[in-house]
Amino acid sequence: MNKLLFSRIDNTGLVLWRIAFGLLIALEGFGAIATGWVRRVFVEPEFTFHFIGFDFLQPLPGGGMYIYFAVLGILGVCVMIGYRYRFAMFAYALMWTCVYLMQKTSYNNHYYLMMLLCWIMVLLPANRWLSLDVKRNPALRSLSMPRWVKVILILQVFIVFTYASIAKMYPDWFNLKAPALLMLGKKEYWLIGDLLQQTWVHYSIAYFGLLFDLLIIPMFLWKRTRFLAFSLSLFFHLFNSVVFQIGIFPYMSIAFAFFFFSSETLIKRFKLKREVYTGDEIITPSYAKPAIVAFSIYFLVQIGLPVRHWFFPEDVLWTEEGHRLSWRMMLRSRSGALTIWVEDKETGKRTKYPYREMLSKKQRRNVQTKPDLIWQLAQRIHAIEKEKGKDVAVYANCRVKINGGVYHPFIDSEVDLAQEKWYPLQHHDWILPTPADYHSKAEKE
Repeated sequence: MNKLLFSRIDNTGLVLWRIAFGLLIALEGFGAIATGWVRRVFVEPEFTFHFIGFDFLQPLPGGGMYIYFAVLGILGVCVMIGYRYRFAMFAYALMWTCVYLMQKTSYNNHYYLMMLLCWIMVLLPANRWLSLDVKRNPALRSLSMPRWVKVILILQVFIVFTYASIAKMYPDWFNLKAPALLMLGKKEYWLIGDLLQQTWVHYSIAYFGLLFDLLIIPMFLWKRTRFLAFSLSLFFHLFNSVVFQIGIFPYMSIAFAFFFFSSETLIKRFKLKREVYTGDEIITPSYAKPAIVAFSIYFLVQIGLPVRHWFFPEDVLWTEEGHRLSWRMMLRSRSGALTIWVEDKETGKRTKYPYREMLSKKQRRNVQTKPDLIWQLAQRIHAIEKEKGKDVAVYANCRVKINGGVYHPFIDSEVDLAQEKWYPLQHHDWILPTPADYHSKAEKE
């Protein structure tokens, strides 16, 4: 165990990863402003659908969120150049965690992965070479790192890709229904739009995507398939970047290759002026046992979260319970129709509530299919009406279809959602049971 975790190895891969990661998270901060993401997600909406239990995290008023993301960009640059690395990385991790938790409308798996990696990076000695910190304090300079650094990062990435592959193992993925629907939204793309509608492309996406996620880390770990793995990784992630436009995630995934190639290869390819660390000493720090316990708990949670939906009585594809934090990436097409009714408890009068006026376009689209967002909307409507002096019940009439199937009732329309509590690790009975034919084709509608 000591040799596996605490033997010293060359840190070239870690340093190059720090530079790439710092650049990417800086682009995430500045790019969110430049592309209008901050405006659409935090400035224009009347409110955000935060993660339940984190309602104290609210967007800054006025132009505050622009300043917030500009600071994120600056901190990312500091990480990249290794200037006051620990502080910069900690500050970015904390600020990004707040961004992640204060809104779910633009939920993306790479936001979650970024949050995890940022906190892991706070603990890593990634500024010991090729950094301004070393220039300011030469005593920091080191060409080595403990092996656990590499083990932890590879294990984290292995969990992500393995669960992404497992999640694809369901009927609508194998019969090409889900990939076809994902590509249908790309029909207007210049040059490749028509190509993406071809059956053979859907077949390639379905099976290459599943096998890539399942095998890419083992292929990187085996020296004989490492270059092939890198070539496939370049193709796969650049394809995803062009077709799905998912920000920095594809490039972050490509940069993980730094941890699989030898230091000799990296030094040669990047023409770095440094020698290769060849020592083999084992240095077991005083905090070794607590650190092993802490990381063991962390990875047990990472392994457990993606399988929690198996302990719920209904299908996660239908209920969405257990979908987030589970690496269920680009799996299905989901659409719905939602009507909210409020009933004045004093008069018994029930009226349709104009909730759409409260929401942005993206919020309206998401709230029609996500049970937690519907519940949060009901709570907000109840609070608004209470401020007006009215005690109302809030009911949702919602229908959902998955992967182009038929619409089915999704929420029990006779349950007052304003009086329901949210349980993050339990099934909610007001979500109607999974229909036996929800995979049926839309022609049967």
